[in-house]
Amino acid sequence: MIDLKTIHAVLGEFETRGISRDTMIEAIESAMATAYKREYGKRGQVIRAKLDMNSGTVDFEQVKTVVDESTVRIPTEGEEEAEALAPHGFHEEEVLAEGELPRFDTEKHILLANARLIKRGVELGEEIIFPLEPQDDFGRIAAQTAKQVVIQKVREAEKLSMMEEFGEKKGEIVSGIVQRIERGALYIDLGRTTGIIPYEEQIPGERYRMGERIRAYLYAVDEGFRGVYLRLSRAHPKFVVKLFESEAPELASGAIEVKALAREPGSRTKLALVSNDPHVDPVGSLVGQRGVRVSTVMSELGGERIDIIEWNEDAREFVKEALSPAIPIEVTLDEAEHRAMVTVSEDEQSRAIGRGGQNVRLAAKLTGWNIDIVSTGGTDVAESDGTSVAFAAPEEDPAEAAGLMPTESAEVVENEPAQETVLPAEEELTELPASDETVADKSEDRDGASDE
Repeated sequence: MIDLKTIHAVLGEFETRGISRDTMIEAIESAMATAYKREYGKRGQVIRAKLDMNSGTVDFEQVKTVVDESTVRIPTEGEEEAEALAPHGFHEEEVLAEGELPRFDTEKHILLANARLIKRGVELGEEIIFPLEPQDDFGRIAAQTAKQVVIQKVREAEKLSMMEEFGEKKGEIVSGIVQRIERGALYIDLGRTTGIIPYEEQIPGERYRMGERIRAYLYAVDEGFRGVYLRLSRAHPKFVVKLFESEAPELASGAIEVKALAREPGSRTKLALVSNDPHVDPVGSLVGQRGVRVSTVMSELGGERIDIIEWNEDAREFVKEALSPAIPIEVTLDEAEHRAMVTVSEDEQSRAIGRGGQNVRLAAKLTGWNIDIVSTGGTDVAESDGTSVAFAAPEEDPAEAAGLMPTESAEVVENEPAQETVLPAEEELTELPASDETVADKSEDRDGASDE
């Protein structure tokens, strides 16, 4: 007999961990059946246990499946002798070749003719139940085996529970506490389990401390040998979208839709929005009053700059908006090569390209067009395919072409005659009188006279 008080206490504890009572009772019954078979059973037997939660008693039963010559293979005399000489205890499952029938075993099979003597109208594949003598005294090995069965069942139940819980949260933002940092990866305590932020999924430049609360995007739920692995990211493009959904109800409700997104984590993000409601301004909704919404998201991302533009079906207008804050003069599209040639003024070239080509690179990635930046004179400045930026070679300096040093004047290259400076008549230099006394001596004499 099992102590029901202890059982109910254990069941209550596991319910708080997301494991149902039925699952735990099933684990206990499976463990009791395994212990019974280990101590009192025979090789090949299928034993089940039934726990009565009212009395605490456990009933054991042997199960046999109804078969005939079409579903099993009757063993020969040699196979029967080898089976009789086999040691008592557990045995490995029978390995069958493709199309081979399982061997008939009297401990788990019963022929159809014999089964009909016990139960009228029984059919092939049904189960016949035979009650076994109840037992309470199990040996040490059997008890240890039962314990391992319960532990395994609990682990499987916890894994299934976490897969169900976090499977629903996949694609959402989760919050946890930094547990430890190993080889650049962050391990985040999420309560029931631990999430991992790999180094490549972190925002460059961010520093994390032990015990710090952190938010991240759950992009994968993997089932491993030792448990459930949750893959988290702060560099994922959808992390920005989910942050805006928590700040802007218009985006969460579907009134605004993100049509395109390009991001370089920790540096800059470009969002292209479209409004499904003519009464809702997509850009203003995400920016918020006095920029409070976009400022909150930028703060969460460590100051990452965010450009919010309105998506346009017209590719020319879309490319123009994507190059914000630069203001292009003209956009010409080459449909055959899927290339957009953008003409900008000289004072807008640096804005259009961005630091290190970032602005034009993100614009190309956002629009899906290869973008060429061209000056008003028609000179190529830069081009990008969304992954890299190529800058045009600068024009050669005539002084460098002539082999001059940087300190030399460009006028020397042209061999122009030196110009003489003509002084006014009143500023012409006069010759000093022939004397050993210098101008400095005279000045010193004047200073001495004034002192007297």
